[in-house]
Amino acid sequence: MKTGWLCLLLALFGGGWAQAEPAERLEVEVLAVLPKAADAFTQGLLWHRGQLYESTGRYGRSELRQLDPDSGEVLRRIGLARHLFGEGLALVGDRLIQLTWREGLALVWRRDDFAPAGHFSYEGEGWGLCHDGEALWMSDGSASLQRRDAGDFTLLERLAVTLDGEPQYRLNELACVGEHVYANVWHDHHILRIHKASGRVDAVIDASALLPLSERPADREAVLNGIARDPGQDVFYLTGKLWPRLFKVRFVQSAAD
Repeated sequence: MKTGWLCLLLALFGGGWAQAEPAERLEVEVLAVLPKAADAFTQGLLWHRGQLYESTGRYGRSELRQLDPDSGEVLRRIGLARHLFGEGLALVGDRLIQLTWREGLALVWRRDDFAPAGHFSYEGEGWGLCHDGEALWMSDGSASLQRRDAGDFTLLERLAVTLDGEPQYRLNELACVGEHVYANVWHDHHILRIHKASGRVDAVIDASALLPLSERPADREAVLNGIARDPGQDVFYLTGKLWPRLFKVRFVQSAAD
């Protein structure tokens, strides 16, 4: 009888009787709508000391830019070689690391003057990139994140990302915030908050309210992509590819809950 009860308990717990809490449902509260250059095919966005840094894509038009977030003015820019397609962007110390899409190169730039400072090589595609203060987190469009050494870009681990037990594909632009990685999803108006230790999505953020405001062009790739956090104000900056607007937002509980 004792064995039977033990088997029953194991079946209950092992079969998911104690399930993880469902993911929070959040939405954006827009604090400010700011101008931004509409020619930017935004692939990476990050905040540092009052300035935004942006990586833009497309062959022959990819750049690294420094922006004034209030005016949208491009303060500094440098073009990539025509055969390179710019992707995610992260800051490590005084170095900006910029991914490329299919070229297997992570370009390294000095933040102060955008002078080239080397490169790293990797296998597969490069999509999003962020730095959590210790390691780099990288996406490649799959349902997993790569954790990489911030010094030499060595691959340390792969983390499967799931929502309610289901893999989450098309992870794109990233922002590292504490114990979480926030990820845009390609061709989706949701942002996922991913717990770094488990890979579980513990919040889904609906950013669809931004889309009508953005005055997007007809280009089918003019989608939500670009997420940066200002830790001083505890706010996020969101934008999209070819969007003429930058949105300063907070993430708040969904009104539908």
